[in-house]
Amino acid sequence: MRSYKTRPTLWVALMSSVLSLAACDGNGGNGSMAVIASMPPAPPADKNFTDSAPVPNVPAFVDNIATNQRGDARFATLDTNAGVRLVSKYLNLWKPLTEIVDAGVSAPAVGSFPAIVPSSWTGLPNDGTPGGTILNTAVLNENIQFVVDTTTHRTQAQADAAYFDDRRGKGFSVTDGMGPLADAWRTAAQQTTTITTIPANATTVLFNDTGNNIGVGSASNATFGHVVDLLSAMGNNASTEPAKRFYKYARPFRWSAQVAVDPTLVPAESTDPTTDGGYISGHEAEAMRDALTMAYCVPERAQEMTMRGMELGFNRIEAGMHSPLDVIAGRMFATAATVANLSDPANATLKTEAFQQAHTALMAATGTTPATFLAFAHSQPASTDRFADPATNKANDISWMTFGFPQIEATDMPPVVPKGAEVLLETRFPYLSADQRRVVIKTTEFPSGYPVMDDAEGYGRMDMFAAFGGYGGFVGDVVVSMDAAQGGFNANDTWSNDISGSGKLTFNGTGTLQLSGNNSYSGGTQVKGGALEAGSTTAFGSGDVFVGAGSAIIGASSAVKVGGKFTVLPAATLELDVNGTGGGQLAVGGQLFFSGSALHVKFASGFTPKVGDTIQLISGGVGQQQFSNVTVDGFHASAVYSNGTVSVRLDS
Repeated sequence: MRSYKTRPTLWVALMSSVLSLAACDGNGGNGSMAVIASMPPAPPADKNFTDSAPVPNVPAFVDNIATNQRGDARFATLDTNAGVRLVSKYLNLWKPLTEIVDAGVSAPAVGSFPAIVPSSWTGLPNDGTPGGTILNTAVLNENIQFVVDTTTHRTQAQADAAYFDDRRGKGFSVTDGMGPLADAWRTAAQQTTTITTIPANATTVLFNDTGNNIGVGSASNATFGHVVDLLSAMGNNASTEPAKRFYKYARPFRWSAQVAVDPTLVPAESTDPTTDGGYISGHEAEAMRDALTMAYCVPERAQEMTMRGMELGFNRIEAGMHSPLDVIAGRMFATAATVANLSDPANATLKTEAFQQAHTALMAATGTTPATFLAFAHSQPASTDRFADPATNKANDISWMTFGFPQIEATDMPPVVPKGAEVLLETRFPYLSADQRRVVIKTTEFPSGYPVMDDAEGYGRMDMFAAFGGYGGFVGDVVVSMDAAQGGFNANDTWSNDISGSGKLTFNGTGTLQLSGNNSYSGGTQVKGGALEAGSTTAFGSGDVFVGAGSAIIGASSAVKVGGKFTVLPAATLELDVNGTGGGQLAVGGQLFFSGSALHVKFASGFTPKVGDTIQLISGGVGQQQFSNVTVDGFHASAVYSNGTVSVRLDS
């Protein structure tokens, strides 16, 4: 499409004289007669401090994952086993019969650590023998009632999904969270499964998956093997058995006969309840671990993969095999294990190779390039990709993080970010520093007070779906610089969260960053380079916007509102992407300064204006100003400055 600059007019030529005369008449109000100073406003003031997320002063799981063992007397207690300790807020709700990793476990003494003698726990909470002590009846009753309600209202489709997620390898199951990339991933990984149908006779047939789960490693898979190797490495010291055998909390169908286990899974019920604890969910831990690792390798699907991991946890409740608290703790443990293994220096080279190999292989398989890969990864509709709708994902994330439990402890505890947790975001936000990634996690955490989730390190409150969407709040000065030459998210990214806070955003570099949330941050926005795009009506929050270099893009589907001043200096460009229904328009509540800068008007696909149309672009305190040039794609056009507005008339 052609682009033309607006034609100069006599009014334009006389503008400097008009400004000089207007400055003498003393009218400082807004509207068509407003007087705008010849000097631009100052940029929003810096806050002169930067937010941080200090490492909590507690033993870190990332440093102690190797203690997560069963059958070793050295690691059998709350104090000595990092996996048991991570989910220990359960001890506020339930006191196990013995506080030791001893359900079905025996082990000899080691030094000063006494021998482990198997617990007398039967695994049957209603058989009249001591099984543990309920400390919070309301919460634990709600925990089991949630399973009763879910399983008794389960549809056949939900039952089928629960069956597949129970019996198939978890790595194979969660791969469908890749959406348009799923088939390419499975082919490249050489993944297989033997669970392809629902058994016809559930009472006698038990399907066990004899496929290869995550696929074939680098020993015989040259194009994708490092990805598979990384998935395998995430299982190091990641067993949920120590926690299960410490907490000794029965599965929901043993607590209540009203729990309707999926009939196809009844044969899968363990015949030995003494070693079959429900807390924590091993299926959810493995699935979430795989999902987060796949998100690390393909961050273009990070939010969707997170939701697939959480969905599998919900399906464990649908199956009647686990309770919500089992699943929450399984998610926490998976996040910690993934952080620890991604942070292991032994995996430093492997994780880099896996990220590169995943992109090379998947682009080759899908015929995409670095410039088109992200769009292809989100190219299927919700009818094909069940994680395609961001609103649905967000609603499910909120639901599955807490399963509706009330807050039972302090609701105003400050956010806590685990040591090393920033590693989960290093491929998603390569242009942020490690400290900034920690702040992203901090500003997207869930509130405190929910059962189990207030662990000392912060894993329970980490909301990875939200964290993959960027900052949730600005505190102090947030300075971001992107380098488009590095490609991927360095070149183009979107922050989708609703950003609050009193901080200021300063954007620099050569990339393009879109803000698409319902933002309310008040410290202002300054653009020093690159392109900062408003993808929502309130993208720029409530403060001033100052574009000193680079460009500001108004790309939301409805008019973008700026509560404060809006300044575009001569070295910068304002781009308006007009859709004919309000999109591409700018409404400024404070002073507007754009004298000498450039305006570029584009028309969104599907909007076809015609010669002779006059299209309003900007409203607010415009005053006696004009752009140095206005480019309108496909038309010769003239700028129209009238009554506090800027419009363009399409001349030819």
